Amino acid sequence: MVLKDVCVVQDVKRDDPGFRDYVTSRRAALLRTAYLLTGHQADAEDLLQAALAKTYLAWRRIEDYGALDGYVRRAMVNTHISWWRRRRVEEYPTDEIPDRPVADHTGDSELHDTLSRALRRLPERMRAAVVLRYYEDMSEAEIAGVLGISLGTVKSTVSRAVAKLRIDSELLGDFGVPRQAHAPHAETSTAAVTE
Repeated sequence: MVLKDVCVVQDVKRDDPGFRDYVTSRRAALLRTAYLLTGHQADAEDLLQAALAKTYLAWRRIEDYGALDGYVRRAMVNTHISWWRRRRVEEYPTDEIPDRPVADHTGDSELHDTLSRALRRLPERMRAAVVLRYYEDMSEAEIAGVLGISLGTVKSTVSRAVAKLRIDSELLGDFGVPRQAHAPHAETSTAAVTE
């Protein structure tokens, strides 16, 4: 038996205007967060769609519509972690490398591209913590709640991630970011100027 245009979820109206308005107004920001979590446009779109589907199913149960962004971000992080765990089992090495489509970078700056690649080189938890901390401007306590880890783990994870980014060879090479070994010379010259 096939049901067309019938929502089988109780208490959810088909084409709810509140949900549609929310998605229309917040889609770009949520897609940006999904992209930063996944590192790929197609995966980001799939992740956002899955998170919005979960949000739609819970739409009538949500009491605080001001916290919708947090609800959707939490759904994205949880779904991304679930997919990542599942993929670890599904991916197998092969002798043949499949053809990969070329990404369109016309709208991105060189720094943005390099930083995105550096973020993709970070482990999943570090990437999620950095994205939530610096791109979503969430507090460490909020990140701990979203990722389901302790505050101390958030602090150490973000600290280690930033340390890895500071020594990333591509960021250092492309943008001439000085290594920390040069810092004492800079302090000496600054001290001489201020005296």
